[in-house]
Amino acid sequence: MNLPNKLTIIRMVLVPVFVAALLIPFPHHFLAALLIFTVASVTDCLDGKIARKRNLVTDFGKFLDPLADKILVISALVCFVGTGLCDCILVIIVLFREFTVTSVRLAAASKGKVVAANIYGKIKTVTQMTAIVTVFVIQYFLELISMGIIPLNLEIYSYLTSVFFIIGEVLLWISTAFAVISGVVYVYENKEYISGK
Repeated sequence: MNLPNKLTIIRMVLVPVFVAALLIPFPHHFLAALLIFTVASVTDCLDGKIARKRNLVTDFGKFLDPLADKILVISALVCFVGTGLCDCILVIIVLFREFTVTSVRLAAASKGKVVAANIYGKIKTVTQMTAIVTVFVIQYFLELISMGIIPLNLEIYSYLTSVFFIIGEVLLWISTAFAVISGVVYVYENKEYISGK
């Protein structure tokens, strides 16, 4: 197994560690989750660059890399729903998109074709990861306030909580819009695998 594929597998292995850091309440757990998510996201940038630069692109990597991205992002979004940081409708839309794209990939694979992610899918991933990182930064800032590390009165804290929630929701919905757009483009570009021709 080459280095890019190893990095992809590391990203997948980090997912349960990331979920535990996010859901288990301990001091600075949002920071821990943020750091793990960031490391996992960096492996996403590295594996593709290394694969292209060293000519190590494989069918396995083309299939596994976007799958690892989906697992990481969807894990974060589902956890956000569980902690009240995200609307469940948003996650349903993202899941529908991911299942649709994966179905097209499987249909292509059954005909011996591995379809790599397109530029729209990469933009979708970047916007999702940016939105998720922003939510983590916001939540960690609020955690520092609640711990008394950043002194703010209750009224300002309540106001910031509302404003930050809106900011996080807006960013997550923007990333969801890109997910839908990239999904539609992906299906259109690979419609021959759906039609059965």
